[in-house]
Amino acid sequence: MLVDGYGRRIANLRISVTDRCNFRCVYCMPAEPQWLPKPELLTFEEIERLVRIAVSLGLDEFRITGGEPTARRDLVELVRRVAATPGIRDLSLTTNGLLLKDLARPLWDAGLRRINVSLDTLREEKFVHIARRDGFRRTWAGIEEADRVGFGPLKINMVVMRGVNDDEVVDFAGMARERPWHIRYIEFMPLDGDGLWSREKVVTAKEILDRIHARWPLELVSDAPLSDPARLFRFRDGRGTIGVIASVSEPFCFACDRIRVTPDGRLRTCLFSTWETDLKGPMRAGASDEEVAALVRSAVAKKEAGHGINDPEFIRPKRAMYAIGG
Repeated sequence: MLVDGYGRRIANLRISVTDRCNFRCVYCMPAEPQWLPKPELLTFEEIERLVRIAVSLGLDEFRITGGEPTARRDLVELVRRVAATPGIRDLSLTTNGLLLKDLARPLWDAGLRRINVSLDTLREEKFVHIARRDGFRRTWAGIEEADRVGFGPLKINMVVMRGVNDDEVVDFAGMARERPWHIRYIEFMPLDGDGLWSREKVVTAKEILDRIHARWPLELVSDAPLSDPARLFRFRDGRGTIGVIASVSEPFCFACDRIRVTPDGRLRTCLFSTWETDLKGPMRAGASDEEVAALVRSAVAKKEAGHGINDPEFIRPKRAMYAIGG
C-alpha cells in the first residue's frame, strides 16, 4: 500500500500518453501550443513498465489521458498491453471523442470498459468557439458509437464557464434524463494555457445544482468517494444521475488518492504541483524497478495537503492542463 504524508492511500494513477491534441480548448490549451519533441515522450514499453511498478506499490486504478490520448499512434495497442497487466482493477480513458467513432470498438476489443468524453456544449457554433476547431458532429458520432459498443456508464464531462456555456447547464441535465449517460459538471480551474482563468468565470457547484434543482429536483446519492472526485446526485423521479466536481469551491483534497505521470515521464502528485519527479531519465539511464519505485515513494511522501487554489499565495503551475494530463 502506498500512503502519503497525510495518511491518504494512493490507488489511482493517471498516465498522459501525449501532449498533442486535435482541439485547442480555451480552458486547457493555448491557441498555438508548443509540442514536446517525440523522443521526449514515454515509449509504450516505458509506460507498461511504470504501470507494473505502480501495481507493485498497490495502485489498482489507472486512467489514460492526454492531451488527447487518441492522437497517440497505435493507442489501441497500448490499451491492450495495459489492460493485460495483472493487478489492475479499473482502467479508463478520457477523450474529446473526435476519433471515437472509429476507435470505440477496437478499444473495447483491447480490454477497455470505461470512457469519459469531454463535451462542453450541445451547440455546434459554440463548440467551434470553445474547442477552436469544428468537430461537434464527429464528437457526437463518437459518443453514440461508444454507447452502442457498450461502454458504461458512459460519462460526459462538461467544464462550466460563466458567460461561455453556463446557459447550457440545464440542457445537459436534460440529456442525463433522456440518455443512459452520466453527466459530470466540472468547475473551471486555473490550468488554461492562455492564462485567462479568473474566479469570476467559475460557476460553483452550488450554483450548478441550484439551477438544475429548480427545473428537476435532485437528491444526494453520495459524497465523493476516494475513487471519484464527483459528488453524485439523482433526479428524485428516478430518471438519471449527474455528478459535480467542485475543485475550486469545495475542494476534496483531503480524500485525494491520485498521482499522475506527464507525457515526458515526470511524476506529479497534484494537478497544481509546482514541482515534479523525473522518472523517465532514471529509467533510460538503467534504474531498476526497485529504484524507480523508491522515487515514486519519495515523491508521494511529499504530496501536497491540497492544491491551494483558494490560498492568497496560490501559484499557477507553469504547465497547462494539456501538458500535465487531466
